[in-house]
Amino acid sequence: MAAHILEDCIKCGACKPECPNQAITEGDEAYVINPAKCSECVGFYDHFACQAVCPVNACLPDPAHRESEQTLYDRTVQLHPGTTFPPLSDKTPSRFHA
Repeated sequence: MAAHILEDCIKCGACKPECPNQAITEGDEAYVINPAKCSECVGFYDHFACQAVCPVNACLPDPAHRESEQTLYDRTVQLHPGTTFPPLSDKTPSRFHA
């Protein structure tokens, strides 16, 4: 699932530079995450980078956009052509999905 930003967002901007996919943009009332670009940071980190820096805990998994870790990994590879990522099988079990 992609992350999404709740209306609790204070528009501090801490999340935007942390996103490796440039999926976060500034909206009128809050920052927003483009689910087509969000890979839950799979391939980069073992956590949501936006969630780790949000001072008001407004970045959360979006249950409306549930996706497999393989799909998220494939998105990361597609969004970063020419970058080599370790195979998903080299990662520890998913930290986001049961």
